[in-house]
Amino acid sequence: MRIALIAHDKKKAEMIRLAAKYKDILAKHELYATGTTGTMVMGETGLKLTRMKSGPLGGDQQIGSMVADGKLDMILFLRDPLTAQPHEPDVSALLRLCDVMDIPLATNVAGCEIFLDYLKDLDA
Repeated sequence: MRIALIAHDKKKAEMIRLAAKYKDILAKHELYATGTTGTMVMGETGLKLTRMKSGPLGGDQQIGSMVADGKLDMILFLRDPLTAQPHEPDVSALLRLCDVMDIPLATNVAGCEIFLDYLKDLDA
């Protein structure tokens, strides 16, 4: 599967913990991430992934383009709903594209764990 990892600033530590916990499952898939999240996940876990630009600098739009082109199968996006995001229109567009293209999207740790546990069962 082709999976994108995205995390707002206050959620990056949670994404790193999630990626470390599910490292063996994630390593079996083709991974993409927005810039800073990708750098941090790679540095902490050693997972190989393709990095896009930082979210506010167009990374969310790059991921959205991949969704529109049928090049992603799942998105794990740890959003921070309590902090205003300067690129909120890009985030909203990405969420809408996932709905339009029927791409599984988890926006919190619990949802991500359900998706990753499902992948774990598929790989077994």
